[in-house]
Amino acid sequence: MKSIKNNPIQMKYYSFLCLLIIAIAFTGCTKGFDEINTNPNSPSETRPEYHLTEAITKTAYAYQENAFGARPAAVGRYITLVRNNDYETFRWTSVDWNDIYARGMIIKSMEEEGTAGGKGVYVALGKILMAFNISYLTDLYGDVPYSNALKSVETGNIKPSYDKQEDIYKALLQQLKEANEQLKTDGTGIDASADVLYAGNAAKWRKFANSLRLRLLLRCAKVYPQAYTEMQEILNNPDTYPLFSSNAESAEVIYLGVKKDDSWPGGTKNMIESDFYKTKASKELVDILLERNDPRLKLWIAPVASTTGSTVDHNQYVGVPHALNSPADYNGGETHQSTFSAYFRQDNATGLKASLMLYSEVCFTLAETVQSGKVTVAGKTAASLYHDGIESSMDYYGLKATALSQGYYDLPMVKYDGTQQQLITQKWISSVFRGAEGWFDFRRTGYPHFVAGPMAFQPAFPVRYAWPTSEPNVNYDNYQSAVAVFGADNINTKMWYLK
Repeated sequence: MKSIKNNPIQMKYYSFLCLLIIAIAFTGCTKGFDEINTNPNSPSETRPEYHLTEAITKTAYAYQENAFGARPAAVGRYITLVRNNDYETFRWTSVDWNDIYARGMIIKSMEEEGTAGGKGVYVALGKILMAFNISYLTDLYGDVPYSNALKSVETGNIKPSYDKQEDIYKALLQQLKEANEQLKTDGTGIDASADVLYAGNAAKWRKFANSLRLRLLLRCAKVYPQAYTEMQEILNNPDTYPLFSSNAESAEVIYLGVKKDDSWPGGTKNMIESDFYKTKASKELVDILLERNDPRLKLWIAPVASTTGSTVDHNQYVGVPHALNSPADYNGGETHQSTFSAYFRQDNATGLKASLMLYSEVCFTLAETVQSGKVTVAGKTAASLYHDGIESSMDYYGLKATALSQGYYDLPMVKYDGTQQQLITQKWISSVFRGAEGWFDFRRTGYPHFVAGPMAFQPAFPVRYAWPTSEPNVNYDNYQSAVAVFGADNINTKMWYLK
C-alpha cells in the first residue's frame, strides 16, 4: 500500500477524519456529564424548606425527651427513679449544650437560604424557632453565648463571649414581635409538606409566636418593668397579636413511631421494659391527683400490682417520694408502687406528641396575670381563664365530659379560690411532660410545695444547669468573664429573672 505521507489530499482528509472522530468521542463522553457526576444525596444548592422540617422535629423531639427522661422531669416532681436517682438527690454534674447550638445552626442556615432565595417567610419562621431554642437555653443556664455564637463560619471565632440573660430576653422578645409582623404582612410561600408543625398555616405560626412571647414576658415580669405593658398591648390588639384559642392550635409535632428518634421517649423503641418500670410516678403527682379525684389519674398512672403487703400506703395508686435511701423498697417494694400507665408506652398514638407549647398554658398564664391585677382580658376574669385552662387540659386528654359529669370543677380543692397556689398547681398538672415548664414555674413561684427528700445533697432545689465542663478548657477567658458577671457556676446561682 502506498504511504499517505506523500499525498497532500490524503493527508488533509486523514487530518479531518481524526478531528471528526475526536469531536464525536468527546461529545459522546460529555453528554449527560453533569447528571452523571451529581450526587443526588448532596445537592449543591439547598432550600430553606429542607431545613424547616429538620429544625422543627429536632427541636420538638429534644424538648419532649427532656420532659420525660431528664432532669426537668425529676426536679419538676413528675417522675421518681428508683435506681440511679442522682436527678432527685440534686447531685447534678454539668450538662452539655451542643445539641441546642446544633439546632441553632440548622435554623440559621434556613434563614440564610430564605434570604438568598427571596423567601422571607422562612426568616420569620426561623426567628420563632430560634427564640424557642435560645429561650430554653438561657432558661436552663442563665447567661450564655448568644450574640457572638453560631458565627464560627463567618468570623472563625470558636470562643464566643457570654451575653447577659436580660439582653438575651430583650432580643428574643423583639424577634418574636418581628416574626409576627412579618407573617402578618406576608405569610405566603411556606411549603406545607415541609412544615410538620402547622402545614404552612402562617396564622397558626403567628399565634405560636405571640403565645411564646407571653410565656417569656411572664417569666421575666418580676424584673422587666415593661412586661405587663407589653402583655396588655398584645391582649388589646387580638388582630395584630393573635394567641392560641384552642387545643387545635397548640404547637406540637406527631411521633411517627418508625425509629427511635421519632418515637415517644418512654415508648418501646426508646426505653426497654425494665427501664420503664423503674421510672415511677412521683408521690407529689399521684397525691395531688388523688386529692382532687382527678380524671387524669387513671389515664396517666397505673395501679399497683398488689395492695397486699403494702407497708406505708395502701391505696391503689401509690407514688414514690424523692431522694429516699432505698426508693425501690418503698411501701414494701416495687409491686406496691405505681408506674406510669400503658398510655405512655406507645410510640405513635393520638395524644402522645412532642409539645412545644399547649393552649392550656396560655389560659393559665393569662389567669395568673389577671389574678395579679396587672392586665385585663376582654370578657374574661381570672376565674374563667383558670377554668379554661383546666377544661382545655381535660379536653386534650379526651376527659372533658368525664370531668363535667363528676363535678370536678365544683370540688373544694378545684373550685377557684383566687390564690396563686391553686392556679399554679393546676397549671403544673396540665404541664406533665411538657418540657421543663413544671420546674420553671416551681422555681419562679414556689408552687406546688415540694420537699427535697431525706437523701438530697442539699435542701434547696436547683435553679439552673451548670455550664458545660468543656467551657473552662476551650473558652477560658470568656468563661471567667461570665462568672465575674453572673456569679458562681453552680446549680444554686440565680439567674437574672429569679433575683
